[in-house]
Amino acid sequence: MAADRTAGFSRETRGCEQCGFGYMFELLDDYYPAPNAAFFAIDADGKVLDCGKGSFELTGLKTEHVIGQPVGEALGLKFEDGVDHVGTALEWEVRVQGKPVEVTAGPASHTTKAVADLFPAYDDDNGGLLIVLTPANHH
Repeated sequence: MAADRTAGFSRETRGCEQCGFGYMFELLDDYYPAPNAAFFAIDADGKVLDCGKGSFELTGLKTEHVIGQPVGEALGLKFEDGVDHVGTALEWEVRVQGKPVEVTAGPASHTTKAVADLFPAYDDDNGGLLIVLTPANHH
């Protein structure tokens, strides 16, 4: 049953034991990010809280240069269908997956095609997102 995997767990939001990071994200049991995927934690206002694995390799940006900036501006996100999927995921607190996006960031403002997966924070109070950007295959 779906409820079995959360049986016995508290509904309280837990942070990271080592860094105190206040958001918890649920990627679900069937989501496996690619090895070269880039991770970005975003607050409820759409501003970058932290950059994770693969972020520098994708964008060329160091974490300290993007913290506090709106994610759309910091990463130059332009979704292929013209929809602001970051805004949708934040407003409705829903997962958005498999959205083609162009990322224009870094010292040389290099544009990279990627696929965006957005996961709302597993949190009742503060909101926020985990954005996973996977570089698109170039065949």
